[in-house]
Amino acid sequence: MRKLSRFGTTSITSAAILALGLILPVFAAAQTETIDATARGTSTQMGAIGNVKLVINDFSTPEDKQTLVDAFKKGQSQGLYDALSKMKPVGQIQTPGTVGYGVAYVSQEKTATGRIIRFVTNRKIAFGEAYANTQSRAYDLTAGKIEINDTDAKKSSGTLLPATQLIINKEGQLQWEARKNPWQLTNIIDWNKGKEKSEK
Repeated sequence: MRKLSRFGTTSITSAAILALGLILPVFAAAQTETIDATARGTSTQMGAIGNVKLVINDFSTPEDKQTLVDAFKKGQSQGLYDALSKMKPVGQIQTPGTVGYGVAYVSQEKTATGRIIRFVTNRKIAFGEAYANTQSRAYDLTAGKIEINDTDAKKSSGTLLPATQLIINKEGQLQWEARKNPWQLTNIIDWNKGKEKSEK
């Protein structure tokens, strides 16, 4: 079952900025940051639970942002995949069923209660997928969003699309198309924030 998660407007350039989370870094990372979360399945995956770990070594640059926007405009999802392949990883993610792989793009923006972290990277294709050339290979990206609430950690939340692709629908809008249902991220722990508090 496929579930569409819509983002953006009819403008491809502005929609790409929103959908990919291609927002300029608000402030640079002073040190490696680790975020842990619990991934819970939705709809047909209801009841499935796994752990997610996002390690951020640095935040992507404005030049990285422009590279991905231009790549999608020229080659859509395949162009985006190719551009991400050429980028040096700025972090690493571990999702349910994987031992972890590099993250090519990470951005963050401030909010009234904390910040939003968005990321997108190429998904690690399993050997069985590659050998059998299954349809799942088309969903070769991993994307997600984590909303960190500094005033109330219990209100922090997020969404993870382990296997997805970016498409333009019939209405000309940009949207993520997930191979399966998106995962909800709960029990989010920002270890870097905890370290900051302990050092004060």
